Amino acid sequence: MTITLNGTTGVTTTALNSSGSVGIGTTPESWNSVFNGVLQVGTNAVVVSTAGSAQIGSNFYFDGAYKRIRSDFSSRMYQSAGGYFFETAATGAADSAITFSESMRIDDSGNLIIGKTTENGNTAGHFFSSSGYARATRNGSMSILNRLTSDGPAIDFQKSGTGVGSISVTGSATAFNTSSDYRLKTDAQPMTGASARVQALNPVNFEWIADGSRVDGFLAHEAQAVVPEAVTGTQDAMKDEEYEVTPAVLDDEGNVTTEAVMGTRSVPDYQGIDQSKLVPLLTAALQEALTKIEAMETRLTALEG
Repeated sequence: MTITLNGTTGVTTTALNSSGSVGIGTTPESWNSVFNGVLQVGTNAVVVSTAGSAQIGSNFYFDGAYKRIRSDFSSRMYQSAGGYFFETAATGAADSAITFSESMRIDDSGNLIIGKTTENGNTAGHFFSSSGYARATRNGSMSILNRLTSDGPAIDFQKSGTGVGSISVTGSATAFNTSSDYRLKTDAQPMTGASARVQALNPVNFEWIADGSRVDGFLAHEAQAVVPEAVTGTQDAMKDEEYEVTPAVLDDEGNVTTEAVMGTRSVPDYQGIDQSKLVPLLTAALQEALTKIEAMETRLTALEG
């Protein structure tokens, strides 16, 4: 027996047959001869089958092992032990003739990986972790962040939901902004002793180990003693880092047959410096020096008079 629901024109809109399959806009399991029972949604109809497989529209179907987003079988999404994998077809219109290469996957941890198979920072592609971490890697080229039409922030930085800075762009320039509104501050007092603090700084010319280039700058731990707000981290600090001892082994379909072996090692936790934080100190020291110069000029003028 089949139960049908008709629309206002008397045309069957929904049908439930004795096998438990539902058809919306078509006869239940009318595609069984092709897909062995499907759920189809699209320009034609919707069919839900009890056969354990489904089709959505003309370009998306589920046929047991494979979940395919397709145009003439041009791509597929399938589930395996490692997670859900998206593949693109290189050739063919017939399913058995297609050669696939993996282009994207969602692993068992909910991480989205595009253009590669693991979260390897030295391999080009994108990695988006389920915990909110993201990494974009390109080989020999830059990544692009593009704000269209109007000037304004391209990136907004927040701490626990509160804005603390941004990177904004105009048609010709970029600005790196940190929070500085007076409404965020209290108990503002004049700076004193700036000249002595500037004298305590130790600017040096040094060579970078990585590439041998020489530049002027500061050693972070020395600057930290004078302007602690300009420096992050602690001198000689270390941190634990997870790394891949041996990579995962994949089969021809890109499925993980042997999981990667991970280890933990201790690596330097390097200090950093925000040299823009030195500007208030340098400004105050310059003002102190200018005040002394003006006083000396006044005395000299008086003596010459």
